[in-house]
Amino acid sequence: MSELVVRSTQDARLNWNYESSDSRTESLYQRAKQAQWSVDEIDWHLDVPFGAPLPDDSAFAMAGFAASPLAARGRPAWDEFRWELQAWMVSQFLHGEQAAMVVAARLVEIVSGLDSKLYASTQAVDEARHVEVFSRYLGEKIQQPYPISEPLELLLTDILEDNRWDVISLGMQIMVEALAMAAFRLAHSTFHDPLIKQITGLVARDEARHVSFGVLSLRGLYDQMTSRERTEREELVLESAALIRRRFLLGDIWERMEVPMADGLDFAARNELMVAYRQAIFSRVGRALDQIGLMTPRVRDGLVGLDLIQFVEGRRGG
Repeated sequence: MSELVVRSTQDARLNWNYESSDSRTESLYQRAKQAQWSVDEIDWHLDVPFGAPLPDDSAFAMAGFAASPLAARGRPAWDEFRWELQAWMVSQFLHGEQAAMVVAARLVEIVSGLDSKLYASTQAVDEARHVEVFSRYLGEKIQQPYPISEPLELLLTDILEDNRWDVISLGMQIMVEALAMAAFRLAHSTFHDPLIKQITGLVARDEARHVSFGVLSLRGLYDQMTSRERTEREELVLESAALIRRRFLLGDIWERMEVPMADGLDFAARNELMVAYRQAIFSRVGRALDQIGLMTPRVRDGLVGLDLIQFVEGRRGG
């Protein structure tokens, strides 16, 4: 895999006030210290029978298979797709977690409050552990991991190019991390071996703190911004959401399985099962956007148009 180099400039902030000034972030920091775990605690002897036949999915999922371009190949093709989806998802987890590690380290440098710096330092440690655990899983258990998907690379580049701390936090802590947290929590119903379920269960606990930090940092901030500044953040959310939707059209999987790309993308874009899956993993992003005051009518309508949330009355969506 080639290296990604993103050019950016940052201001480094040091704070000489060592008294805690934010009890909620300080509490999050204490919880983070107490919740550390080691990759070596995981039972790596658990078998991952990659490619083996799988039990039937739900009736809803099997109806999706019947409508898919894989149906003509017979039932084993659906099992192959499910295994490939797991390998692709975990591969993208790995790539996203490395970017999250870089972002956490950057936040230590650029946020102003000491409580935030201390917490962000624990997040950098968390993300390093996530990189280690997903890298080991893919290296030891999956024969052909996936490179980073193009939409994810574009999204991470957009985040890392920016030098505004709130934009970096919005892009990573809210758009990327909240999405990952929901995906980790769905792992128990969508992934197919006890090892990855054990891993994602541990990682999801860490990610919940990371999303909470993003919400604490950003809540109320957008009410203080000018309309122009707020519009810029709305555009960032919608651009990020469009890349997330494009990523989950699963072009990388269709290519590997030698499905005609137009057929695979059309199925992923329109099929009820695939739309419901995207909405499920985007649900935590929608909740976080609401919590920080960015589920504006414009954002909500844009997310509905992308089929990432369902239309609801009022401000809340997801």
